[in-house]
Amino acid sequence: MTTTRALTLLRRFGPVAALVALFVWAVASGIAEHISLEELRIRARGLQAFAGEHPVLSVATYIALYVVTVSISLPGALILSLSGGFLFGPWGGGAAAVTGATGGSTVVFLVCRTAFGDFLRRWPTRLLLAIEAGFRKDAFSYLLTLRLIPAFPLLLVNVGAGLVGIPVRTFLLASFLGMVPSSFVYAGIGAGLGHVFARGGPVSVESLLSPRIYLPIIGMGMLAFLPPLWRHWRHRRVAPAPDVK
Repeated sequence: MTTTRALTLLRRFGPVAALVALFVWAVASGIAEHISLEELRIRARGLQAFAGEHPVLSVATYIALYVVTVSISLPGALILSLSGGFLFGPWGGGAAAVTGATGGSTVVFLVCRTAFGDFLRRWPTRLLLAIEAGFRKDAFSYLLTLRLIPAFPLLLVNVGAGLVGIPVRTFLLASFLGMVPSSFVYAGIGAGLGHVFARGGPVSVESLLSPRIYLPIIGMGMLAFLPPLWRHWRHRRVAPAPDVK
């Protein structure tokens, strides 16, 4: 095998191998199990003290952890968003969460434009094909709509965008803007976790039922109205003026 061929294979399959290796290591080492509300409750005082003494290092570490978690598709993005609000407040936590989520999504997106994308094109799912069709019509508007609705799986949206190969600038801008509302709502929920932790006992997402917690969730539900309003406003702006006789 020539050096050029080896470098080509490394560029094509290296990112996939790295993500898979990180995922296997995170699961095998048990680190993935520590991304939970219960773990946050146990270490709450220590983490808050560290964040207060080293704010810059804490935010940088948090964003890096968020990027890695999303990149290797660990089921911990929601917990991390809540944790960001708990540690850095609703505004600082929201800003850090959307930065980490955008960074991790971009990693997956870029990987899917190479070997990962070729692999998925051979075994496309119905949902993936639907997402791809939407991207081909209007990439920015469609991606923005998907990001505004948190119910859409983050991984599938990232993969679909990578398969279509939309411009990186379009992906970054639409992803960031689309995830800003949900990131700040989740951070707002996380900012109220101190009151829940003070009660003692195990904590889960289902246990977040106090008014201080569920009022931001109502705000999350309101996000479902944003995509149709966005499309309606956009169509009105681009609609041709009626002929005047």
